[in-house]
Amino acid sequence: MKVSVIIPTYNERDNLAELFERINQVLKDYEYEIIVVDDDSPDGTWEFARSLAAKYPVKVIRRTEEKGLSSAVIRGFKEAAGDVFVVMDADLQHPPEVIPELLNAIEKGADVAIASRYVPGGGVRNWYWYRKIISKGAIMIGRLALPKIRDVKDPVSGFFALRREVLEGAELNPIGFKILMEILIKGRYREVQEVPFTFGLRHAGESKLGTKTMVNYLKHVYRLMRWEGELDRLIKFTLVGLSGVVVNEGFLWAFVNFLGWDKILSNIPATELAILNNFTWNDLWTFRDLKRKPLWRRLATFHVAALTGAVVQWTIYAGLVYLGMHYLIANLIGIVVSFIVRFLVNRHVTWG
Repeated sequence: MKVSVIIPTYNERDNLAELFERINQVLKDYEYEIIVVDDDSPDGTWEFARSLAAKYPVKVIRRTEEKGLSSAVIRGFKEAAGDVFVVMDADLQHPPEVIPELLNAIEKGADVAIASRYVPGGGVRNWYWYRKIISKGAIMIGRLALPKIRDVKDPVSGFFALRREVLEGAELNPIGFKILMEILIKGRYREVQEVPFTFGLRHAGESKLGTKTMVNYLKHVYRLMRWEGELDRLIKFTLVGLSGVVVNEGFLWAFVNFLGWDKILSNIPATELAILNNFTWNDLWTFRDLKRKPLWRRLATFHVAALTGAVVQWTIYAGLVYLGMHYLIANLIGIVVSFIVRFLVNRHVTWG
């Protein structure tokens, strides 16, 4: 099994000597190559990497017209000769000593092996509290928006290994921010394993986390939702919800004006008919490809989602009004949050 270690770099010159030596030590029993894809670093990272090729099996790609981490990794994939690709950063926050554990997971049957901070035994070292919140928040957003990766604890890890076959036929987007997430959505694989590791301290250079990075991540999630069809599903769910409003209002008006029922009590059957309308159209249209559970369970869970949404809406409404917000604005915010909650419960539970 030949291993290709792909390392995207930008101003990482001071880390390379130690990084390459540690990789060499842990892969001495493997046939391996190191592929450095450098975005024309001002500090001469590419030049220094080439000088180390006399001692290590290093191939250096210097890019002068293209920039970006994901496109650099994709270029590395194209240049790699290995059966297994390992992707890692050059800043030594990804300890090379974890590579054999990733390869062991691959040898035991995994198609993708992820060095994970968020499985038992994993962690981060000396992060500020806000950095932890940003990381956990990003993962939560990705797992909720993209159900295919909801069981992966660290889908945004930059340290992972995969079989070459995983990428066959996959059209990876070089604009994407987190390349692993892109692979998990578009790649061909059956089994993913996560190996615990501790995200270490940067040895040299500067962290690239910033507001632009976070915005790019959200854009990436949005693009993957479109590609996966989850955005279309959200639009369908919205349209069905609007039809439920029409059904609810129509039957409420009919019960009161034609049947002479009490205005308060009439809302109960009108609401139930709207729920049944929404369930029927969602089952036949929005989630028609996800009917894995019996009909009665889907219907029961859909009612639970509706009740959960109602409770969330009322709680937010009451809380915001108590804090002094105008009741119509508070109600609107409650409706929006309730809608998101109902969609997520139905997507991950009712038709999950």
